[in-house]
Amino acid sequence: MFFIIYFIAYFIVFRSWSPKIRPEASSCLISLFHGTPAVFLASYAIFSDQNWGFSSSNTKTQNLVLDYSIAYFLMDLLHYIVFFPSDVLFIGHHLATLFVFVTCRHLVFHGAYAILSLLILAEVTSFCQNVWTLATARRYDNELAAKVYALLSPYFYAFYSIVRGIFGPFFVYQMGMFYISGKADNVIPRWVWVSWMCVVVTAIAVSILWIYNLWVELFKEKRAKLEKKL
Repeated sequence: MFFIIYFIAYFIVFRSWSPKIRPEASSCLISLFHGTPAVFLASYAIFSDQNWGFSSSNTKTQNLVLDYSIAYFLMDLLHYIVFFPSDVLFIGHHLATLFVFVTCRHLVFHGAYAILSLLILAEVTSFCQNVWTLATARRYDNELAAKVYALLSPYFYAFYSIVRGIFGPFFVYQMGMFYISGKADNVIPRWVWVSWMCVVVTAIAVSILWIYNLWVELFKEKRAKLEKKL
């Protein structure tokens, strides 16, 4: 499904865009078809399970959502390998994310509550981020894109900062404390949850650094505009 969406995006939806940004735009489109739906699907999968918890066994619905996300990340990983093979950061991110999803889904069969909750936190900003990314790609040659970029940037940055800088670390702290207590060791081997924590903590740290740099760039742009007016 994601391959078909990418194919349609690259050869039809964004066919008039520059070859330099068509791959990125196509990646954004498949992300739009994954991110927001994944938030709703994961939320339903979590709250439909009366026994949810950090060490609870995966339900069929939770496994389906994990499969859905695995399919997306495999497709986006292929996108980076083909078009941006030197982007080690994103390729590594996708491989690490796939490791977490695959081990939860096919190895330990437990912990989907934790992984899907993290998926919600990661993807709840997806729609704004993809619209912002598309606007950023065209802001220098398209007036509408420039307006969308200027209008959306501070709100997207604030939303992203709250989710990744506050809610994300708080949930990861709770998750870590539970696993460290040893309550899940009988169903989730220690090496598995330790690797999950390493991936998640690294991802949040990189996200915070990324949004910090965007805030710095935004303030520089605002200052430059003010200096021109003066």
